[in-house]
Amino acid sequence: MSWNPANRVRRISARIAAFYDTAYAAPYRRHQRRAQRRQEDLFRLLVMSEALGIPNPASFYTLELLPFLLEDFHAWHLRMGLEHSPLDGFRCC
Repeated sequence: MSWNPANRVRRISARIAAFYDTAYAAPYRRHQRRAQRRQEDLFRLLVMSEALGIPNPASFYTLELLPFLLEDFHAWHLRMGLEHSPLDGFRCC
């Protein structure tokens, strides 16, 4: 195998990228995913509050978002620990 400066630079840059991923980015991924999931759960709770009968102060703005949230409603109620949909008229599983 001959010495090629381009291959050496690629290997070094790949090692630097792997070190960066290990040292800086990886520890924060779990925290970012958890924060994103909590934000989505709070948002779903606000949007679905009308269907659950809980007064929602933002109901005028969130009512039009229901069709978008129905797609991932199943994953949400499973994550909340509910085996079946909490809504009587809505079955997703």
